[in-house]
Amino acid sequence: MKNLLIVAHAPSPNTRRLAEAALRGAGHEDIEQVRAEWKPPLEAGPEDVLACDGILLGTTENLGYMSGALKDFFDRVYYAVIDQKQGLPCALYIRAGHDGTGTRRAIESIVTGLRWNWAQEPLLCRGDWRDDFVDQVEELGLYLAAGLDAGVL
Repeated sequence: MKNLLIVAHAPSPNTRRLAEAALRGAGHEDIEQVRAEWKPPLEAGPEDVLACDGILLGTTENLGYMSGALKDFFDRVYYAVIDQKQGLPCALYIRAGHDGTGTRRAIESIVTGLRWNWAQEPLLCRGDWRDDFVDQVEELGLYLAAGLDAGVL
């Protein structure tokens, strides 16, 4: 059994819907060998990253940057996992009220430093809220879990 860790900041009802969608996608009935768990960034730690086989990150765009909670997560886990989790498959979604590029750039820089591998391009849910953001994030969770399940990630 492989473990997919979803570390997603969800300070509002809509961002909670996104985190739940990622978890729902990762738990699709056709995924047989992956166990998915969602933890808010302030509750996730190095032991969670060390125990996972893939990670899905989710954040809001706050003042052109990632949420403080996700930054705190990276600050706490970085040196504890850097040597043991190189090559960890990862994905990202950003709920961006504007363009999300600053948030994306910052997270990509950290992920590069950790030497994690992108399973796909980051998903930017830009602008005013749209219900199809939920479907996009659910698909992202499904994609990452399916890749782990099939052994291609």
